[in-house]
Amino acid sequence: MRIGSGFDVHAFGAGDHVMLGGVRVAHGQGVVAHSDGDVVIHALCDALLGALALGDIGRHFPPSDPQWKNADSRQFLRHCMLLVQQHGWALGNADITVICERPKIGPHAEAIRACLAGDLAATVAQVSVKATTTERLGFTGRGEGIAAHAVVLLVRA
Repeated sequence: MRIGSGFDVHAFGAGDHVMLGGVRVAHGQGVVAHSDGDVVIHALCDALLGALALGDIGRHFPPSDPQWKNADSRQFLRHCMLLVQQHGWALGNADITVICERPKIGPHAEAIRACLAGDLAATVAQVSVKATTTERLGFTGRGEGIAAHAVVLLVRA
C-alpha cells in the first residue's frame, strides 16, 4: 500500500461561490486562483500524486500554462486517478478535511463525497469529507481564505 498527503489554500476574492470537491457552494466570495480554485480537489490530487511519488499538481497542471486558466479541477482529479490506475494501484480510501469558518461544509458534505467518488472510481463509503474551523485564528479564522487537507491510501489493484 501507499499513503499520500495533500494540502491546498486559496484566498477569498470576488465572486458568489466556491467550488468544493466539484460542487458549487454559494458563498459571499469566490477564490483567487488560476483554475476554478477547488481546494478539496487540489489537495486530493496532491495526495494521489504524492502516494505515487509523481510530484504535485503544479507539476502536472502548471498555473503558468494558459490552458488551465479557469479549468474545472475535476479534470485534474480524473487525470490523477488515471495515473493511479496506470501504475497498478486503486483507491483504498480518501479522507479530506476542509478548513474554514465559512461557508459551512456540513450541508454539502454528502454531495461532495458523491462527486468525488464518481471521479475517483470509488464508492461513497471510500470517501470521507469533513470540516473544521480554526476557532477564528489565522487567515481562515479571519475569513481571508479556505484550505483543505487530504490523505489517501492506495492499494494494489
